[in-house]
Amino acid sequence: MRDFYGVTLPNALMLGTAQYPSPAVMEAAFRESGASVATVSLRREAGEGQGFWKIIQSLGVRILPNTAGCHSAKEAVTTARMARDLFETSWIKLEVIGHADTLQPDPFGLLDAAETLAADGFDVFPYTTEDQVLAQRLVDAGCHVLMPWGAPIGSGMGLNNRHGLRMLRAALPDIAMVIDAGLGLPSHAAEAMEMGFDAVLLNSAVAQAGDPAAMARGFALAVQAGGLAHGADPMGVRDMGVPSTPLLGRAWL
Repeated sequence: MRDFYGVTLPNALMLGTAQYPSPAVMEAAFRESGASVATVSLRREAGEGQGFWKIIQSLGVRILPNTAGCHSAKEAVTTARMARDLFETSWIKLEVIGHADTLQPDPFGLLDAAETLAADGFDVFPYTTEDQVLAQRLVDAGCHVLMPWGAPIGSGMGLNNRHGLRMLRAALPDIAMVIDAGLGLPSHAAEAMEMGFDAVLLNSAVAQAGDPAAMARGFALAVQAGGLAHGADPMGVRDMGVPSTPLLGRAWL
């Protein structure tokens, strides 16, 4: 697996910590998922207090604070700096929301905030679209990881623009990429890994399932299967059928 700012993760699944019915359910889901990274909102930490933070620490995973809910570069930068002090990490998942309905990132605010935070020593994980121009600008700004969306946050649609995502993956082969947002089923995660992405990040698909722990386990297996499939160099798609049994030795009547 490609490293993330010098860190090699043991598992390609990243999991959010919001929307679970209870802290105990969240903890069980993490245990079943084997996730190596937990995303945590500064606002959620402030609201839940020390009890929530102790549970997160007990999971034994890396913490990826995020700037969820920020709608301007200034707000995101301020939130990121507060998160660095609280969580004692330079990692930050950068969100600058530009559209209220789709929760699509604001490309201009995102780039502005990424430039500021990268210059300030942050390891920036920008939540972005599959736009190649924006992706290259973010890389030029100092982002060594990109987090393109699969679909709008919380939608469960899966991978809305497969062609665009494949083009982005091919355009920046040396950049670690995490499919973030919109995944609803383990099959969506498997497909992302089959396409060559390095990890997936999800929250709602597990937290809002009838059995979050079982769904987390399903995603864990799907991520593993997709990664193995990509590494195995899959066969290409063909326009016509090709017999799997050779014609040599066929009986002619």
